[in-house]
Amino acid sequence: MADRISAPQRSANMAAIKSKNTKPEMVVRRVVRSLEVGYRLHRRDIPGNPDLSFIGRRKAIFVHGCFWHQHEDADCPLTHVPQSRLEYWHDKLARNKARDIINQTKLSHDGWQVLVVWECETRNLSNLTRKISKFLRLADDRGDLAHE
Repeated sequence: MADRISAPQRSANMAAIKSKNTKPEMVVRRVVRSLEVGYRLHRRDIPGNPDLSFIGRRKAIFVHGCFWHQHEDADCPLTHVPQSRLEYWHDKLARNKARDIINQTKLSHDGWQVLVVWECETRNLSNLTRKISKFLRLADDRGDLAHE
């Protein structure tokens, strides 16, 4: 199946896609900031350059776009495979997923814990806050969420 838009337009569209400071990442950062936990951004010295790193806690958060990292939740409305250039997209998206696994494995072997926040999960702030709080174990540190 042929692409619906011209090659120059497709190139412009792809070039406009950000890998840092995306809307879902900014939502996660606001949630973490509201929890009053310090973090570092996009550390290149940590495998996979996590979106947020908690150095002293040895924890990392990756904010994954549901399309680019192929969220496997059947209820996710944002995951799909393009209908044109199927071979290209299949290979591209498979490489992204394989790289994610490699980076998470490296972090785990280095004693890090990893949380993946999917783009679709950033739409529900209360669930997102609960998930991040639990991951950072704020219940243990500050007494929050002690009943959960």
